Amino acid sequence: MTERLAKLLVVASMALLASLVSFGNLTDYGSNLQFVEHVMRMDTTFPGNANMYRAITSPVLQHLGYDAIIFLETLTALLCWTGVIAMARALRQESAAFARAKRWAIAGLTLGYLTWQVCFMSIGGEWFGMWQSQQWNGTESAFRFFITFLLILIFVTRSESG
Repeated sequence: MTERLAKLLVVASMALLASLVSFGNLTDYGSNLQFVEHVMRMDTTFPGNANMYRAITSPVLQHLGYDAIIFLETLTALLCWTGVIAMARALRQESAAFARAKRWAIAGLTLGYLTWQVCFMSIGGEWFGMWQSQQWNGTESAFRFFITFLLILIFVTRSESG
């Protein structure tokens, strides 16, 4: 029971995190839009950067990119919260029922990992050269997010001991 409760609580913590990030982006849209705009414009990367052909300067595409990120963060939160509810309902049931209940959480944690690893580290960090920017570099923050999602995903998918 202790391990199940621990799994439920760590998923709830990630659901809360994704909810707060999504809520912040929805209620203060402009603040982080600036971040996305600068990353996509690549306007603070190293001078003479040979990869500037990758820059996206279209405000429409920048908004679409940001909206996609917010959608993924929101979906991550919803999937994790659904997993928390399902796991809570199956907390005292047999192992197979609890394992089935974890599916929503696993989907949410996986999407959270993919959102921060793919959108921020791979696309933002590498494709748009975000790592080159001293002002608009979110790679360390993204790493903290995706590694936390990954570690919790590994813990949640482990078979129950005993």
